[in-house]
Amino acid sequence: MTILALEFSSSRRSAAVARGGNVLAEAAADGGGRGTNAFGLIEKVLAEAKIGREEIEAIAVGLGPGSYTGIRAAISIAQGWQLARGIKLLGVSSVEAIAAGAQAGKIFGRVNVMIDAQRNEFYLAVFEVSADGFQKIEPLKVVTFVEIQSRPANEIPAGPEVVKWFPHGRAIFPRASTLAQLAALRSDFIAGEKLEPVYLREVAFVKASAGRTLVV
Repeated sequence: MTILALEFSSSRRSAAVARGGNVLAEAAADGGGRGTNAFGLIEKVLAEAKIGREEIEAIAVGLGPGSYTGIRAAISIAQGWQLARGIKLLGVSSVEAIAAGAQAGKIFGRVNVMIDAQRNEFYLAVFEVSADGFQKIEPLKVVTFVEIQSRPANEIPAGPEVVKWFPHGRAIFPRASTLAQLAALRSDFIAGEKLEPVYLREVAFVKASAGRTLVV
């Protein structure tokens, strides 16, 4: 199966194309935000892989947690593609992509995958990583900075911006190429309207000045 993977959950947005689990091309852009040229990344990897849009059979989307705006953008692209061409869709946890990245980087042991959740909190999932694979030991949850600091010293902090708080941590961004490889092992396809970002907090809408509504 030819898979297009979109991983926009961190400040390093990326797209990749894989066929049969083999990554044919990947492109990334740092900075994130609304200025990311998502379709530019997609066109770049399609051109490098020499794959036409009509050859894409499935799209895998990194569901986060992370940048709500980035994840929603990736989901919107996937939904539109499915409507236009009837392709298959998959949602993949971005923390699993980070754990797979730790395995690829030979970071073995108890790995704390951490993603900034703002408000002095973090998304945390704990994995046991070895040369043979990775296994989730503790499910994803929101924890405080104090709780993170109290974790056992032998656990390895890993994540997109973890070195801001833990200089000994390992900076690992979720990558579209890893996402594509994880998706190649799955067959639990879903309809586009069921793709939702991983967001453990309850969404609250706050009325702001000048008639604007903020999502917090």
